[in-house]
Amino acid sequence: MKLIKLTVIIALALQFSCCGDRFSSMYTVELPEIPETWVSLLGEPHWRVEWLAPDGKKQSKDIPPSSTTEIEIPATWANPVTAWPWWPDHNLIPRFFKPAGAIFPFDVSEKNLRLSWKAGPDTVFYWELAFANNQNALKIPANFDWPRFRELFETGALNEAVVKDPWLVDWRNVAEKTIGANFDRRRLVPQAAETVTIPVSAGPWYGTSPFEEPLYFAEEEPPAFPVRPGVNVWISGGGILRCSDKTWVFTAW
Repeated sequence: MKLIKLTVIIALALQFSCCGDRFSSMYTVELPEIPETWVSLLGEPHWRVEWLAPDGKKQSKDIPPSSTTEIEIPATWANPVTAWPWWPDHNLIPRFFKPAGAIFPFDVSEKNLRLSWKAGPDTVFYWELAFANNQNALKIPANFDWPRFRELFETGALNEAVVKDPWLVDWRNVAEKTIGANFDRRRLVPQAAETVTIPVSAGPWYGTSPFEEPLYFAEEEPPAFPVRPGVNVWISGGGILRCSDKTWVFTAW
């Protein structure tokens, strides 16, 4: 159902484009450098790249470690390209770890599309805007002012914690409110987290955001993790911790 809605929204965007997909072109996807702690504990990741094809449908392609790929992008409207790192050998599927991303055409250099961790939240916000939109052509994410949105993170006008780690924001909630009313930077605040005590080692524990500071716990205190809705994942030298507000599972290496 979400895919149908997304296709409808992008089709609306194409109606306002005078050139359609005749000016699509191939771009080489440049992936960002992986955080050293992820590589040391998990190895090099696979990537799942998602974008919008010239027909407005969501496309995806899996890229093995240390590989490159090209994708076809229509040159007539802003397009999100999201790359999710994942580790099949550790059962860490796409969407457990936060993605890198790019917004076409703002992150293009010649025929290279440069993905960055910084632009990952931009692309997820783009997808959420599309999913939240009920065929309102005036609020399609392709028409959103992406350069101005990015400037917010450089001006000092946002919550300090969000500037440091944009993944603290509930982007789905922000998208729904943006479609229902208008965009308001005051909504860019950390999502509430529940503290859950889990009897595991003191760590350090590394999260799924490339911007997240590791968690350290004193040996004499029970580790207390900030748990947000959905599956939360941390990794350490001892293994992988998956948890929600109701349950947790620790898998040793």
